[in-house]
Amino acid sequence: MPQKIAFITGGNRGLGFQTALDLGQNKEENVKVVIGSRDKAQGEQAVSKLRAAGVDADVLQFDITKQADYQAAYDYFDSKYGRLDILVNNAGIAGGTFPGEGPEHRAADVPMDLLRKVFETNFFAQVELTEKLLPLIKKSPAGRIVNLSSILASLKLHADPKSPIYNAKSFAYDASKTALNAFTVHLAYELRDTKVKVNSAHPGWVKTDMGGQSAPMELSEGGKTSAALATLPEDGPTGGYFHMGKPLPW
Repeated sequence: MPQKIAFITGGNRGLGFQTALDLGQNKEENVKVVIGSRDKAQGEQAVSKLRAAGVDADVLQFDITKQADYQAAYDYFDSKYGRLDILVNNAGIAGGTFPGEGPEHRAADVPMDLLRKVFETNFFAQVELTEKLLPLIKKSPAGRIVNLSSILASLKLHADPKSPIYNAKSFAYDASKTALNAFTVHLAYELRDTKVKVNSAHPGWVKTDMGGQSAPMELSEGGKTSAALATLPEDGPTGGYFHMGKPLPW
C-alpha cells in the first residue's frame, strides 16, 4: 500500500500526539505522520518518542497563529511529497479557565478580545490553513480532513435541559467549535464530488492539559476518533460529527 502522509497540528503533546501515535502504529494504513509543533525542541522530543514506538514520524515547526507558517507548511509538503493525504486540525485553545467558571463561559459578558482570540485560533486559523493546504489534499487518492471539535459544539444538546452538557456552558470555546462544525458541513458539501472526506471529531473528555485530571477518559482513548476519521474507507461518511464511530447531533 502506498504510504499516506499526515499532518497533525499541535501534534507534540496531548490529543495530537496520541492521534499521531494511533495513526503511525496502524501498519495496515502505512501512515507517515508529520507533527506540527510551535516549539521545535518539544516537537523533536515528541518525534523521538513516536519513533521509539515504531512510528514513521517527522516534525515541522508550526504555529497555528502565524500565517507565514501556513505557506511554509504548504511548501514543505509540496516539495517533499507533492500531496497531503491527511490533515488533522488538532491545534486549539480553551480560552480561559476551562473547564471552570469565568467570564469566557458567559454569553452575557464575555470579553470581546477573548472571544476574538478564541475564534482566531479555533476557527479562522483552521479555515485558513485548510484552504491553503487543500490543493495538496485534492492531489491525494483519498484525502481526509479531520476537524477537532467537541461535544460542547452541539447546539441541540446545549438547548436540551435533559442533555448531559446542558449545564456545561463555555461560550467562547463552545461557539468557536460550533463554527468549526459549520465549516465541516460546508466544505464537505463543496467536495462532495471528489475523493476528499471532511468530518468533525469529538475526542471525548480526556485527561489532557486542557481537559484536566477530572476527565473520565484516558489519553490512550483520546486519539481513536480522529485516527478513525483520518483513515476512512472510500465508502465512509463525509460532512459528519462523530465520537467513537457514533454520530453526534449538531
